This record gives sequence, structure tokens and C-alpha cells, in this order.
Amino acid sequence: MRIAVLVPCYNEAVAITKVVEDFRAALPDADIWVFDNNSNDGTAEVAAKSGAHVRHVTLQGKGHVVRRQFADVDADVYVMVDGDDTYHAASGPELVRCLVDGSHDMVVGVRKAQEEDAAYRAGHVWGNRMLTGFLSWLFGRNCRDILTGYRAFSRRFVKSFPVLSSGFDIETELTVHALEMKMSVGEVETPYKERPEGSFSKLSTYKDGFRILRTMLRLFSAERPLVFFGGIGIALALLSLGLAAPVLLEFLKTGLVPRLPTALFATGVMLTGMLSGTVGLILDTVTRGRHEAKMLAYLNHSNRR
Repeated sequence: MRIAVLVPCYNEAVAITKVVEDFRAALPDADIWVFDNNSNDGTAEVAAKSGAHVRHVTLQGKGHVVRRQFADVDADVYVMVDGDDTYHAASGPELVRCLVDGSHDMVVGVRKAQEEDAAYRAGHVWGNRMLTGFLSWLFGRNCRDILTGYRAFSRRFVKSFPVLSSGFDIETELTVHALEMKMSVGEVETPYKERPEGSFSKLSTYKDGFRILRTMLRLFSAERPLVFFGGIGIALALLSLGLAAPVLLEFLKTGLVPRLPTALFATGVMLTGMLSGTVGLILDTVTRGRHEAKMLAYLNHSNRR
């Protein structure tokens, strides 16, 4: 069984050597691939000296890096981990074992901070719980950590996943893809530690948090268009009825329409609601076709275990 460790990197020269060495010790038979994303601190050179296979990705953003990793590397099992030395390499074999023995398509490394205040910056714990809970509510399937950068994948998942995101919201897209394709997902708790001294996070708490939230809503509208646009249509219809009720009652009593602008506005809102529902129905048909195409791509690849 061929195992590939995929490490997306941007300015991680301080930490990358230890990441490569730790994963070589934990998974001695694995090929370690470092994909450098325009680092200017010599990350690629340090990784190459550590014995990793190094590739360069010029389009900036973690999503672009993941797209190249999944396209360029051929293996039976893929372990993806950030290059900042915050993840527990010794948990790698457990992720692989869970993936293979459990016949999963994705195994998520659920982060458990050893020293929560040091490992997580202010607001990150709360933000992760809020976003994870929101996505679980949207898609009706419980998740514990959707933003972790430590995951294991089957060959089928990797070769059938159409990467659309460009930044840190790639983790959200990975989770939604697995949920919507009804793939088997496992979870393994893994220690999470503080970055080494001299290494700095590239994550912007609020900017990337709102970006992830926007990605969730975008994916929900794309994967569940009937629910999304139908919900908007129902809300607009109720608003229209609320606006039209006084006008209708007055008309029934007097035969007059004293508030014509309100009546026209209520009519326009109702028509917009009906249009939104119609759009949802049309897009739902399109989405079913997309799901079928992705499922065929998934079935076209075998898991050689």
C-alpha cells in the first residue's frame, strides 16, 4: 500500500524539517511531498535537504496547493498535514489505520489542544466551534472539527474531488464534499500544539472566518438549491402576505385600495418569491446531475489496499 504525506507550505522554513523528520519516523514507508506556495524564506530548499519531494505552486492560496497535490501525486492513501509543526505526527499511523480498517474515504484529525491557550489564538476555539456547529446544522450531519488541516484520504476521494476553493476555506469544501457524496468519514483525536518559536500563522481570524462562513453558504446554495432558494421563496411569500393582508381587508370592506404602492410592492415581493422557488427547482435538477457525475468519477477509481 502506497502512502503519501502531503504538506502544503508557505514560509515554514523554521518548522518544515521537524515535520518531515517526524512523519518519516511515524510513517517510514510513506513518500513525503512538500508543496511550496511562493515561500520567500527558503522553505523549499530546507524541505529538499530534509529528503522530501518538493514541488512548487505559483498560484497563491492553500486551495490551489491542494488542487496540485491531489492531481500530481499518485498513491493509495493520502495523509495531508500543515507544515507548521502543530500536528502530532505519531497520530499518522492511527489515521491511516482508521481509514483502511474502517473502509472510510476521509478520516479527520480532531484537534485536542495540549495547552489550549497557547495552541489556539484568542477566538479560534470559539470560532471553530461556531463554524463547525453551523455547518453540521446546515447539512444535517454532525462534525467535530471542520477546520483541521490534518486528514487522511482514500484514493477514490482524492481523484474524484473537484477543488474549487483557493484559500483556507478548502477544509470546508473537503468536508462538504464528503457529506454530500454520502462518503464514510472517520474521526481520530490528535494532540494539537503551539507553533515553534519563529513560526507565524498566516490565518486571519476575522477575515478568513467570514470567508469560511461565506463558503459554507455558497456550498449550501450549490448543493441544496431547493432548500436554499425555496426557503427564500417561502420567506418572501410570507412577507408579501403580511404586507397585503391590511390592504385586502380594506378592499373587502370598502371596495377601495387606498394604499396602492403597498399593494404593488406586496405583489412584486410575491412574484420574487415564486421566482426564487422556481430557480430552486431548476437548480435542484442541475445539482442532481452534478452529483451523478461526481459519483461516477468516484466509482471510476479503485481503492487499492
